[in-house]
Amino acid sequence: MTTSTAPAPAPAPTGRGPIWVIRDTLVVMRRNLLKYVRVPTLLVFSTVQPIMFVLLFAFVFGGAITLPGIDYIDFLMAGIFVQTSVFGSTNTGIGLAEDMNKGLIDRFRSLPMSRSAVLAGRTLSDAVRNLFVVLLMVGVGYLIGFNFQNGFVDAVLAIVLVMLFGYAFTWISATIGLAIKDVESVQAASFIWLFPLTFASSAFVPVETMPDWLAWFARNNPVTHAVNGTRYLILGEPWGFPADVWKALAWIVILLGVFIPFAISRYRRAV
Repeated sequence: MTTSTAPAPAPAPTGRGPIWVIRDTLVVMRRNLLKYVRVPTLLVFSTVQPIMFVLLFAFVFGGAITLPGIDYIDFLMAGIFVQTSVFGSTNTGIGLAEDMNKGLIDRFRSLPMSRSAVLAGRTLSDAVRNLFVVLLMVGVGYLIGFNFQNGFVDAVLAIVLVMLFGYAFTWISATIGLAIKDVESVQAASFIWLFPLTFASSAFVPVETMPDWLAWFARNNPVTHAVNGTRYLILGEPWGFPADVWKALAWIVILLGVFIPFAISRYRRAV
């Protein structure tokens, strides 16, 4: 009498193929976006600070800053868009540190899923949140007199540039969050380097008004290149030039090329 044995079940997918990477990325992205739906106050409070910056700079500093041939609000909004996107990137590092403290990162690492998908899903969900906040800033800007002056296509390109620049910064934030791990420390560390980059740039005032030593830093600041590129797409010359757009894109490629491998490496070694 012979006995037959059932064939062994096929091994579960390991999440290393491109299809599974995309699937896992979308699952993680959906999980993070649902958090904003279930706790809407997270999204509400994340929009308060950018709105305050728009109103304070427009009505407090706008009366003291005069620029020839342009309303200050039109000059300001490119800086506000970039600042909003860059500051919004801190949520990535804070969120990852929080997930590590709750043990969620360990659970993800134990699952047969791509290492990069966890980080990609997190950064993409934060990019979607950033897009919502930036579009809200556009609406607030229109209410106080801002207007895109180069037409619809350039307006869309300006928003795309802002979002890509902010997305590159989410990977810096992810690296910081995975390295420091403590939520409060990550938040403090993020603003220590973000404030000099944003305020010592062309975001709120022309670089020419700064002292020589600070102007040198501002001219070589990636945030300045992103702001000037966005400003060119919104206003045209002389407030920005095509070269500024290409410089901003170059910074995006450099930051992604450096910090995506760093973040994935830190994730693999996270405990």
